[in-house]
Amino acid sequence: MATQRSTPGVLVLADSTTFEGELIGAAADVTVGEVVFNTAMSGYQEVISDPSYAGQIITFTSTHIGNYGTNSHDDESVRPRCRGIVVRELARRSSNWRSTEDLDAYLRRHGITGITGVDTRRLTRHLRDSGALPGAIGVDVADATSAAAAASGTDGLDLVAGVTRSDVEHHLQVGGGVPRRVVAIDCGVKSTITRHLVVDAAVDVVPADTSATDILALAPDGVFLSNGPGDPAAVADVVATVRELLGRVPIFGICLGHQILGQALGASTYKLSFGHHGGNHPVRDLITGKVEITSQNHNYCVDLGGVSGVEPTHVNLNDGTLEGFRSTEVPAFGIQYHPEAGPGPHESRYLFARFTQLMSDHSPNRAR
Repeated sequence: MATQRSTPGVLVLADSTTFEGELIGAAADVTVGEVVFNTAMSGYQEVISDPSYAGQIITFTSTHIGNYGTNSHDDESVRPRCRGIVVRELARRSSNWRSTEDLDAYLRRHGITGITGVDTRRLTRHLRDSGALPGAIGVDVADATSAAAAASGTDGLDLVAGVTRSDVEHHLQVGGGVPRRVVAIDCGVKSTITRHLVVDAAVDVVPADTSATDILALAPDGVFLSNGPGDPAAVADVVATVRELLGRVPIFGICLGHQILGQALGASTYKLSFGHHGGNHPVRDLITGKVEITSQNHNYCVDLGGVSGVEPTHVNLNDGTLEGFRSTEVPAFGIQYHPEAGPGPHESRYLFARFTQLMSDHSPNRAR
């Protein structure tokens, strides 16, 4: 049974809008972060442990959170990077054969603060109208109000440096077929992504500051650019590295990796009002005409305006924003959403096969 809390708490946004509730998770006087909302119906552990949420407080729109507990297999990273969570109701009991720990204990173990009992419908509607806002969770209203007013969002912040690994991590290819090697640049890579990549290739996951020379020295058949947090315009060094790799090795980028690749090809990025976070975003594949329901987690978007040699391949059917592109001059493509879908629907996994085909057609090591 989850530990029952009775400590009153508040969530205060930067515009002084206040929401009352009860504190959950780790004790803290004030927790500050950019407040966003996620519409996924399940997969709260994967959402909380996604490194792309670094610097943010996650509001879950699903009413009950924590119903099936947590376990050691569903984490998307070594530890959560989000600042906190907001829920309508934390489940009183967790019930699932895979559960080894309730959500409240999981949050406390990882030092994550949260608040329950919040009117998350009202909060979500407010964020949709006002856009994502800095906010603070705390005990004292005055302290939380002051902290929220002084907080900044994610604009201009390089949050990748705080989530990338410090050493190279090697993963063996587990599938059959042609031996391949992929270098994955870790901007905040999720565990589920690595599991998909190793089906068709051995994978070397490298720190985000790895040079193009060192990446090419690993003799990759392809380079993968991972998801990650923060403003894509603030990771100029990674963009410069990718620019050096263009045309020398096939490249596939998702989420932040998609934005980094876009910049390397000459595009710009901009911030969406409240971002796309959840597992129910409809996207049209402009190549096949098919519509897929996708898992997304990003605040920024790519603008291809005026860029030559690049064509859009996917578009969001909710707001018309770009969801994918490919270069017509070098073997490279990017996808804004999460084809590995941890959590979310599995209809976009074909994109990993597209990357495999790109490597088969254009690998610099095809003669091996």
